[in-house]
Amino acid sequence: MTGFPGVRPRRLRRTAALRRLVEETRLAPAEMVLPLFVREGLTEPREVASLPGVLQHSRDSLRKAAAEAVRAGVGGLMLFGVPEHRDETGTGGTDPDGVLNAALRDVVAEVGDATVVMGDLCLDEFTSHGHCGVLAADGTVDNDATLARYAEMGLAQAAAGAHVLGLSGMMDGQVGAVRQALDQAGYPDVAVLAYAAKYASACYGPFRDAVESTLVGDRKSYQQDPPNLREALREVALDVAEGADLVMVKPALPYLDVIAAVRAAVTVPVAAYQVSGEYAMVEAAAANGWLDRDRVMLETLTSIRRAGAQVILTYWAVAAAHLLNRSA
Repeated sequence: MTGFPGVRPRRLRRTAALRRLVEETRLAPAEMVLPLFVREGLTEPREVASLPGVLQHSRDSLRKAAAEAVRAGVGGLMLFGVPEHRDETGTGGTDPDGVLNAALRDVVAEVGDATVVMGDLCLDEFTSHGHCGVLAADGTVDNDATLARYAEMGLAQAAAGAHVLGLSGMMDGQVGAVRQALDQAGYPDVAVLAYAAKYASACYGPFRDAVESTLVGDRKSYQQDPPNLREALREVALDVAEGADLVMVKPALPYLDVIAAVRAAVTVPVAAYQVSGEYAMVEAAAANGWLDRDRVMLETLTSIRRAGAQVILTYWAVAAAHLLNRSA
């Protein structure tokens, strides 16, 4: 007995049908974005050792993976390029024939407007030093010189057909610089997704394997400091003021409180990135028989959605979409 005659909260949990009827948070494949890696020079895809099931794609296998994601109903694709050669200023990121821009053209030609094609707009995959921007003489990242490179990169990705540009470098003023360049060059309809609260997290290791990162040191001087929430909200407010169409919190699970605070603070769509370390930990535990992979997959994604993220970047996008489609 509950102590109150007739009060039984469990009634609405008694059957699967009742639970579905009163669900407060629902996942949908259309709200998920699949990160995809394309490596220059590959003729066949190869698995990333620290990301089981995640591949470095060839251009041909990338097109096939994009088409598969569309068939599953996934809402978007975020492309990351892995070049064969890198230099101090990341010129591969602005080369129209560079791996990422070529991949964007390939995927747009393959899927058209059937899903949202996004390009990662950052220099770290293309620089020999692995930082997200141009370095000054003293080895620090030169914010303003980097903005000029981001503007060039944004124009290259827009010309390649990207629907959304994912500004992930955490430079001050990056949204305004790229938005102005797009508008002046005749690309007013290309949207900007700002990685507005990208934390200097320990959860990025497998991603750096996927892009073969050359980083020495860390990015703590420009990525968000993990203890700070109010500072992240200031970053988000600045990006919205500069014209961000969507804002991102990254990582997701360790920062659910940040996602909720950002959702309460802005009216633009809020995205969250379930990053490589979050994915790899579950996959490793599941491989050892310690967790039910599918249940944990959907539970973690639901928690991110419940916290307020309308869009979720996840390496499980296609797998989760298949589970959700089967249960619909």
